[in-house]
Amino acid sequence: MTPNRRYLVAGGLMLGMAAAQAQTSAEDSNKSNNPLNLAASFNVQNYYTPSLFGTDTHSNDFLLRPTMPIGPNGIVPVPQILRGTIPISTRPDPNGGYKTGLGDINLFDIFLLNPGGAVQFGVGPLVTIPTATDKSLGTGKWQAGLAAVGIHASKTGLLGALVQWQHSFAGQGDRPTVETLTGQPFLIFNLPEGWYLRSTGIWTFDLQHGSYYIPVGLGAGKAWKMGTTIVNAFIEPQYSVAHSGNVPKWQIFAGVNFTFGH
Repeated sequence: MTPNRRYLVAGGLMLGMAAAQAQTSAEDSNKSNNPLNLAASFNVQNYYTPSLFGTDTHSNDFLLRPTMPIGPNGIVPVPQILRGTIPISTRPDPNGGYKTGLGDINLFDIFLLNPGGAVQFGVGPLVTIPTATDKSLGTGKWQAGLAAVGIHASKTGLLGALVQWQHSFAGQGDRPTVETLTGQPFLIFNLPEGWYLRSTGIWTFDLQHGSYYIPVGLGAGKAWKMGTTIVNAFIEPQYSVAHSGNVPKWQIFAGVNFTFGH
């Protein structure tokens, strides 16, 4: 083989390896960010709210989010995704200062209705358990409702949304009725080498009292492999472009997600 041909072959191999690595990085980013990915995961995330409309206080929610997939079986013929959210929250104390402790735990079970489809869709029940260690950290109410997710995944990234509705049905009699609706649009745009841009603000509506806020975020993250685990670290500042009530003005959403078995 002549030197020029060797250089051409080596260059072609290098370009092929780079393209394969970019493809793998995009797949890793999608798997780690996709709430319908059928893999066990553990996410450590944090919402810091340095500014709320109408007050000079702040708040924080440190979230532990384990996710467990369940395969089809004789009772349920489709895959399921069970996710829990365990919050450690900080809220202003009406008597002064701040309270920090366990908040209300949320669980949902998504039934994946079209696994392998170009657009994946899932729906299932959710429940919020009044586990808060202080009145300021939770609602004092049992709540139940529905969660629905739709996601389109491609080499470019992810586009979709997670919608949750819940209503209180039991709990402390002196606490007000709770009914909330949240919508979380997902926009993930993949960049080379596992980097990506993201916007995932959660639009929150208090259907009992009329308060709401619609945050729009713009952040970045990076996914990489450690053995068979995908590690994904990100940060996303969010600003509420529409609001009513003493709701978050600015939020900083950050976290590290671990997706196992890939």
